[in-house]
Amino acid sequence: MAQDRIGLYRDSMNDNPLLAKSQLGRPLKRGFSLPPDDFTYGRPNTGKDGGTAEAMGNWNAALPSMTSKPGEQKRDRDFIGLNRAAIKAGLVTSGEHYHFRANHDIRRKMSPSENKIRTRRIPPDMTFGISTRPSTPVFDLLEHKYQDRWLQQRRLTELTNREKQQRKILNGNIYETRASLLRKYSPVVEAPPLWHMPRFERVHPHLETFRSPEARKLAFRAHSHDATSRTGVFGHGIYAAAKS
Repeated sequence: MAQDRIGLYRDSMNDNPLLAKSQLGRPLKRGFSLPPDDFTYGRPNTGKDGGTAEAMGNWNAALPSMTSKPGEQKRDRDFIGLNRAAIKAGLVTSGEHYHFRANHDIRRKMSPSENKIRTRRIPPDMTFGISTRPSTPVFDLLEHKYQDRWLQQRRLTELTNREKQQRKILNGNIYETRASLLRKYSPVVEAPPLWHMPRFERVHPHLETFRSPEARKLAFRAHSHDATSRTGVFGHGIYAAAKS
């Protein structure tokens, strides 16, 4: 820190980076001052286990509990039995039940299946631990099998996404109702039959100029195509000149 200071000089100014100034010809020092030499780093050990002498002298092990028999578990309180016993004793209020439970203790009875100690038989040839991953076949790596498999999966994914996009485009965002569908549907209008005199309605033709019904359909079809360039109402006239 530079010595050209006016006023009171405190040691805390060395820790404030805003007040620190570089000396002439030297870089600016940043950081905090270290504790004294007698300072011990680390977390203090609060355990009172006797240290190395006790560890070398004896071995601390968990002693088995003598209150319960081996294999016997602590049973839970039977509140249903406590309520039944309290009612038989003539207790009704909650305070009476509280004092009754404090002075009496009834435990749940364990079923025979719970009393049995479950022992798991492990086969003698069992290997513990995580199984080793099988080695990667070298021929599949040389043939780029994994790359081909990945490319095939990507193609299938792209085709699936493309089909979904096509469905969205075809469907659109417009919801088709019955009224909109009826407006798009144009019913077929049959042409009205030609007028005939009543006396000739049931009379069949006496002359047939076509060899077969199929030839008649073909002739009328050719006439309808050719009638567009002819004059007259029914297209029976001469060929008309092209109009610009």
